[in-house]
Amino acid sequence: MKPLIVLDIPGLTSKLLGDATPNLNRLVQRGALRHLDTVAPAVTCTVQSTVLTGALPRDHGVVANGWYFRDTSEVALWKQSNRLVSGDPVWEAARHRNREFTCANMFWWFNMYSSATIGVTPRPMYPADGRKIPDCYSAPSNLRDELTQRLGPFPLFRFWGPAADITSTQWIVDATLHVRQTRRPTLTLAYLPHLDYNLQRLGPNDPALQRDLADIDAACGQLLDQAERDGANAIVFSEYGITGVSRPVHINRALRNAGTIAVRSEMGREQLDAGASAAFAVVDHQFAHVYVADRSRLAELKALLEALPGVERVLDADGKREMGLDHPRSGELVAIAKADSWFTYYFWTDDDRAPDYARTVDIHRKPGYDPVELFLDPKIRFPKVALAQRLAKKAMGFRTLMDVIPVDATLVRGSHGRLTDDPQDGPVCISSNPDLLPAGTVAAVDMKELMLHHIFSDERVAVGGRNG
Repeated sequence: MKPLIVLDIPGLTSKLLGDATPNLNRLVQRGALRHLDTVAPAVTCTVQSTVLTGALPRDHGVVANGWYFRDTSEVALWKQSNRLVSGDPVWEAARHRNREFTCANMFWWFNMYSSATIGVTPRPMYPADGRKIPDCYSAPSNLRDELTQRLGPFPLFRFWGPAADITSTQWIVDATLHVRQTRRPTLTLAYLPHLDYNLQRLGPNDPALQRDLADIDAACGQLLDQAERDGANAIVFSEYGITGVSRPVHINRALRNAGTIAVRSEMGREQLDAGASAAFAVVDHQFAHVYVADRSRLAELKALLEALPGVERVLDADGKREMGLDHPRSGELVAIAKADSWFTYYFWTDDDRAPDYARTVDIHRKPGYDPVELFLDPKIRFPKVALAQRLAKKAMGFRTLMDVIPVDATLVRGSHGRLTDDPQDGPVCISSNPDLLPAGTVAAVDMKELMLHHIFSDERVAVGGRNG
């Protein structure tokens, strides 16, 4: 077996490689780059599950970063149990070939309770007093204490939210370096999300991105250098490319106007009542799963959504089957945004009645993905003072709402999920060993076999194009 390190850098495209990325350029020069034929929706949980299992969403079941759990009538995003993913992951396939194989999964999603040898993932503590304390989860459990003692607590508030920056990615890099040095896993999977932040805040054409590219290149360069010293193969890939957007699509407001959304009032604020709704959407970047309880209205609702400005296509049963999304977790309809558009989760029509979580970073309570969480509300005159005041109240034990996030979706400048029109705007796959890459594009469903090929390069592993 030959050790392999796989770096997942979401948002990386061939267009972004240049003067700011000398380490990645060197990997391309001594290896090879291919465009990645990703899956839809091109979002983290779906793509990672496809890469690890070699299956489409119809088979592994991860149809988005979250979905409507029909049995509990609740929307849940960013769940972590690996038992939500069906299929044979790459580490099990490798272990069947060689019992001495080991795998370290560093921050890929659905990391908890998997059969990987080592796993580390974000997992804040939630004391009963309402606080959220940065932390991580690990298997084995003592690794969390080892990493915290060595690196400090995982910087959760720099991993997502308006303060998100290179700090969290560097912590993951340092943790991965330590795990590789002390545990020597055969396969190391590391998720490095830094590019995601400003690509969504600023869009892909902002000159300020050169700093972000230099930062992620320096961070991943540490891991690539270690892999080269160890004689390991290396793969760098991205789940998706982020393209410029200028139009938010308020799909749930359209459904509410059509009379399909049920809300209830709590303390003067509106809450989505998913179980009582005839139809509502769980949004995820440029995809929206529309769950329709009243099936007699499918044709009517499909036509309504197709007429919305910013909607490119609405998949029915046949369309979902064509795209590999025909799984019970999918909505009865799946809307896809146009290239310049993305979907908000907003279901209220009066901002004064928006739920209290709307102006906070709350990835688990919101019934859809909210990239506006990357921004501080520009209406707050002194945002640092406002944050300090709220944090001080929390430190004194008061219950305080961290309501510093705007409800202005026009701030977002980049999005993903929809398959890009130009491969240059889409994801890539770079290998340190050009002989192990197929000609043409690499299909996301073939990444599992590609990883096995890099580990067991003395065996013949067929790599073809099965993304259909």
